[in-house]
Amino acid sequence: MRRTLLPLVAAAALAGCTLEPHYVRPAPAVPVSWPVGAAYSAPTPQAGPSLTYREVFRDPHLQAVIDRALVNNQNLRLAMANIQIARAQYRVQRSELFPQISANGTAAESRSPVTTVGPNGVPATRRETVHSYGADIGLTSFEIDLFGRLRSLGRAAQERYLATESAARAARLVLVGEVADAYLAYAADSSDMSIARDTEASAQRTVELTQARLSGGVAPRSDLSLAQTLLQQARSDVASLTTQVAQDRNALQLLEGAPVPDADLPASIETVDGLLGEVPAGLDSRILLQRPDVLQAEDQLRAANAQIGAARAAFFPTISLTGLAGFASPALGSLFSGGNFHWQGQGGVSLPIFTGGANLGNLALARGQRNAAVAQYQLAIQTAFREVADALARRGTIDEQMSAQQGLLAAATTSYNLSLARYREGIDPYLNALDTQRTLYSARRSLTATRLIRAQNLVALYRSIGGDPLIRTLPPAQNR
Repeated sequence: MRRTLLPLVAAAALAGCTLEPHYVRPAPAVPVSWPVGAAYSAPTPQAGPSLTYREVFRDPHLQAVIDRALVNNQNLRLAMANIQIARAQYRVQRSELFPQISANGTAAESRSPVTTVGPNGVPATRRETVHSYGADIGLTSFEIDLFGRLRSLGRAAQERYLATESAARAARLVLVGEVADAYLAYAADSSDMSIARDTEASAQRTVELTQARLSGGVAPRSDLSLAQTLLQQARSDVASLTTQVAQDRNALQLLEGAPVPDADLPASIETVDGLLGEVPAGLDSRILLQRPDVLQAEDQLRAANAQIGAARAAFFPTISLTGLAGFASPALGSLFSGGNFHWQGQGGVSLPIFTGGANLGNLALARGQRNAAVAQYQLAIQTAFREVADALARRGTIDEQMSAQQGLLAAATTSYNLSLARYREGIDPYLNALDTQRTLYSARRSLTATRLIRAQNLVALYRSIGGDPLIRTLPPAQNR
């Protein structure tokens, strides 16, 4: 008994070994701190924030659009399907670690002629029916994983499965950012369209005033032509912005995966601007390691590292076992009697001697793929660092730009009102009033654009941080 058990115990002990290289996370090839300078706010380091999109985007209508997009968006459905595929592949690969046992039952009947010689010496032919029954339990070829080849393949499949989960989280993060950007673009274009309509109405009143002055002989025809230029420009902008707002809604509906109710559409960028939360100014650079795309790259790196273990194990012998035990009887009633029991077992050893360089090539391939995965991991971190640094640079100056734009609008409004009053009194020519009105129109649209930039900067900062715990779980519709 000891002689029988000792080889099995030794094989089981060896089966826990693998030839994978010890995994060490590469040191991130990025600076240890964020950039500093005139474009950046004063750093106030703190632990990496865990911001949810509900904390950043406090507009309940925007939250409703995001919630529906996380359920209905087709790109997310594709990501969920990829997770199911990877999970199934991992299960298939992991099943090779266990013996495959199957049960079979057979029943056969045969009838054949049998010739016998009778007492009188006359041959006689009769037909004889033969029944046979069998029941077996078999162990198909099972590889004892002495050097961890199957274990490494299973770990590689598991890491690829985890990478698909990280990819799905990254897709959800990108989707939230895209929905917010599309929502803000709709809001900004709606504001611009309101400004263009206001300008069109104001220009129409100026044209009517100029027409009256021309009829009274106190204004030249050139003033009327100048007044009509701004009116036609405003009309053209209204038509263009009407198209843009419709296209913005189409883009938002594509992201949501369903029609967007009118009640959830923003009236203007001004109404949304006050419903955006702040992102902490001080960020620890370690937050980059928690971004879904960085986690995905590391999962791929771990999978490539495990693949090296499988390639190394291919140089060593493999041991496979097969076995069969069962009963056979010519009568069904006595099938399971002790005398009808039979069994057989077989073991085999395969040692690669000459493979034409295939094993060496596979090992070199696995190492090359691991090196590529290291580069992809470092690139993911560097890209994340650049995105956060860019967002911080924009955030450090946007408030000053916003203040300047508000000052410009106030000055342009005053200048226009004074110029228009002087024109009505006949002190200045209409050209001065036209210039100030154009400046006012441009200043209003520039302020809208700056509001959009500030809002989208918060979206970029939220997305580049990438630590939203709300996107780590699957949407409810995808869990069913």
